[in-house]
Amino acid sequence: MRDGTYTESIGHLAPLHAVALASASPRRRELLVSLGLRVTVVPTAYDETPSLGLDPAEIALRHARGKAAAAMPSEELIVAADTVVDLDGEPLGKPADVAEARAMLRRLAGRWHVVHTAFALRGDRAVVSVSEVVSTRVRFADLDDETIGAYAASGDGLDKAGAYGIQGFAATLVEQIDGDYFTVVGFPLAAFAQALPRIGYRLHPQHSEVHAR
Repeated sequence: MRDGTYTESIGHLAPLHAVALASASPRRRELLVSLGLRVTVVPTAYDETPSLGLDPAEIALRHARGKAAAAMPSEELIVAADTVVDLDGEPLGKPADVAEARAMLRRLAGRWHVVHTAFALRGDRAVVSVSEVVSTRVRFADLDDETIGAYAASGDGLDKAGAYGIQGFAATLVEQIDGDYFTVVGFPLAAFAQALPRIGYRLHPQHSEVHAR
């Protein structure tokens, strides 16, 4: 939080139990469910047209805000997000095909890049209540053509910015990260939790069914 610590503020806020996710990403849904939230996926009418003149972080933020604003109304808090891979200031989105995935992975091999994930939160009848972007640096290992070709052909990265998903096999391609891991997966959980008090909510740990003996 910008105006106080998260732990100092959660005592006087409404617990958040459910959200409406304006994204078809199964990874984002799984991450939100891992917080103990009930997640309903809602459609959004936002069209991700090219954003000329914006840097990669600004693009992610614009898309997240647009998805939230154009989402179908819901009684639950609407959550939207967008991820952009930034290679020396150039945005890398989702590859169009296997050939483009190979080309992206070749460019990333042996180098640092930045992953920007933005999220936007919208309450009932509001436009966008809170939005934020979180950035994490990622370094790929040196990759040979066989490794790049095999991963691209697997199809795992075709629906992901930068042509890879760190939570899957592509974890073996990553040499180092500097920042929040979940930002690279597609949703910065800690930043989300810290943003909720700004709109009157808090997360609460769910009781585990596993008890220590």
